[in-house]
Amino acid sequence: MPTEINIKNIPTGYQSFISNGRHAIMGDEPIPSKGTDLGFSPVDLILAGISFCKVATVRNVARRKGWEIGDVDAQLSQVVKRGKGGALTTTVESAIKIEGDITEEQRAYLIKEADNCYVTRMVRGEWEFSDSEVLEEELEAVV
Repeated sequence: MPTEINIKNIPTGYQSFISNGRHAIMGDEPIPSKGTDLGFSPVDLILAGISFCKVATVRNVARRKGWEIGDVDAQLSQVVKRGKGGALTTTVESAIKIEGDITEEQRAYLIKEADNCYVTRMVRGEWEFSDSEVLEEELEAVV
C-alpha cells in the first residue's frame, strides 16, 4: 500500500498542514525564507524521518535480541553542497546515544543497524519522480 501525504497550504508564510490521514503536523519555512517559522521546514522533515527511523531501529533490534536499553537519542545534521552542473551533494552526520546496561559491542551493533534503517536505505536508493498532476478536489485543513 503506498504512503500518501496530503498538504493544505494556508496564506500565512508558507504554513501547511501535513497529514497522512491519521496524524497531522505543521510545516513552514524559517523567517529568512519569508516563512513564519511555526513548523518544520522540508529539510527538517527529511532529517526527522531519518533520525526517527534510526532510533526506532535501535529499539526494535534491542527488543528482538532481549537487550535491556533505556532512552535512545539521536542528533542529525546535514550540509548541502552544489557541484558541477548544479548537482547537489548532501552529507548527513549522525550521533546516537543508547542508555542501558549493554556492552560496547552491543552498542556498536545497534548503531550499525540504525545506520542501515529502512528510511536511510530508501534515501540512499534510486528515486523516480513523476510530474505533478492537477489536483481536482479541495483538501480540508486538518486541525
